[in-house]
Amino acid sequence: MGWLWAIIVGLVLGLLAKAIIPGKQHIPLWLTVILGMIGGIAGNAIARAAGVDATSGIDWWRHLFQLVAAVILVGLGDRAWTAARRDKRRA
Repeated sequence: MGWLWAIIVGLVLGLLAKAIIPGKQHIPLWLTVILGMIGGIAGNAIARAAGVDATSGIDWWRHLFQLVAAVILVGLGDRAWTAARRDKRRA
């Protein structure tokens, strides 16, 4: 069940990140989910390092760290994907 939740959270974080980033992103859905999953893991690690990973109630700080990490990763992933596709067309 852990992998299913990771995929669902990755999908939600990835789609939120794509909605926040201005302009159109060209990465496919599967890459969006993977980058969202990695963003969730990175956000959890940052929250743990900041000491806000386990609070009573909703962990707003942890979710904010996850979303920011996902936005950064989706933005970087889109640039890398676009550059790789551009190089592939030239060859």
